[in-house]
Amino acid sequence: MLQQEFRFLIVSFDGLRPDLIGPTLTPNLCRLKAAGVTLASHRTVYPTETRSAFPSLVTGATTDRHGMVGNKYVDRSVMPPCYIDTSDALLLRRLDLESGGRLYSAPSLGEILASAGCSLAVLATNTPGTTRLFHHKAEDFGHVRLSGHFREACTPDGVLAEIEARTSPLTPAPPKTEPDRIGQDWITSAFLDVVWPKYRPDVTILSYGEPDVTSHFHGTGAEATRSIIAHCDRQFGRVIDWWEAEGRQAGVQIFAISDHGHITGHTRISVADSLRAAGFSPGVVPAPDVDVVVVPGQVGALYLADPNEAKVARLVATITSESWCGTVFTRAKDEVNGIAPGSLSNRLVFADHVRAPDVAFCFRADDTIDPFGLVGGTFYDNDRRAGLGLHGGLHPKELAALGIVAGSAFPNIGSASFLSSGICDVAPTILHLLGVDAPPTMGGRVLGEVLRPASSAEVTIRGEIFEARLGSYRQVLRRVAVGDTSYVESGMAES
Repeated sequence: MLQQEFRFLIVSFDGLRPDLIGPTLTPNLCRLKAAGVTLASHRTVYPTETRSAFPSLVTGATTDRHGMVGNKYVDRSVMPPCYIDTSDALLLRRLDLESGGRLYSAPSLGEILASAGCSLAVLATNTPGTTRLFHHKAEDFGHVRLSGHFREACTPDGVLAEIEARTSPLTPAPPKTEPDRIGQDWITSAFLDVVWPKYRPDVTILSYGEPDVTSHFHGTGAEATRSIIAHCDRQFGRVIDWWEAEGRQAGVQIFAISDHGHITGHTRISVADSLRAAGFSPGVVPAPDVDVVVVPGQVGALYLADPNEAKVARLVATITSESWCGTVFTRAKDEVNGIAPGSLSNRLVFADHVRAPDVAFCFRADDTIDPFGLVGGTFYDNDRRAGLGLHGGLHPKELAALGIVAGSAFPNIGSASFLSSGICDVAPTILHLLGVDAPPTMGGRVLGEVLRPASSAEVTIRGEIFEARLGSYRQVLRRVAVGDTSYVESGMAES
């Protein structure tokens, strides 16, 4: 039976490391911690990219189930194969329509809520594609989806017009070198002034697209990044003021999250140059003269034109001989190993999907201290200088994510739960509290340990370690299982 006493607000801070939260920089997030429960061992999914993680938020599933295998991927379901950049909202809509509604391989929160007579609203300052991925079928249900900058991601038109008349017109996104303040202000005002008082969604996602962009272009602990973190926290303070004055009494439960952390790039390399030196013909998009597509980004995704086992093994042998190569995954040979010597099965990181690359790898990361005093460094492959924020791999600081819950459903005010949890657990917990059945594709678990009444069932916790070697190359993947749900803790490699 549907429980209407609860409504939910998910507030996301893109790319915020949990260890940057503190009373000076983020006093309002600290206010929420004092009023709720901190999920102290909260993590995201692999790859630690935005447009894999947020689909996991709304599907309650890892990438092997929802199919968004990275910010960019190669689609080999069409001929000729094509390169997909999921930041493009219009492309995502076309792909969903052309596939008969199968952009995701699993039902998402907006669809599930709509089938139960409930609504999901989205307000975001991320890329237009990310904004759509929060609720890719919003227009089909008449639900609200708003971008702070991009009209092509907004629906319905009438709601956007109403908010622009009440607050201010949309403005173009600022250059990536400039922190985005105006967008964060706009979506906060849109929620507080129009979306909540007029439409009262059952679930709202309020997604601040910072500090991610500023971390990428200034550095994870740079002054500009800290400034935009503080600004987002001030906007969140407006939300907390509303919640304390009105929202809590109306049954609103708050989830404050981030989709991944950042570490710092210290050594620039070129994957394409390494592959070319080994006799491959690399390219960034499929083409007749390209035998391996190197998908741009901090997640290593290699698609072979002819992905037979011998060629996959040769590709893995090539990259594992390089100092920049971290963990490596290929399709499963058995429960642990991939088909190529030295690789682990991509099933271990829940990345086995038809869209998955033939070889997925992380750039080698370490625990060096960056110029801002933060732990975590990595090799990287882009045209930016060293010292900037990066994510996508399996360093613990990339996997670590913000997690705070508050509201009447979470009674242990001011406490922390150290039981492992993850971004896939948010949707199942919300559906549980609403009394809506979760589909079997949801691999996340209900966070019974922080609910009222707390789950009395005894939970089995176990650590899991997987290892693979090839010559002097060695990789180790660590997971922790809570009952039947496994979370990736880290993946590191060494020579």
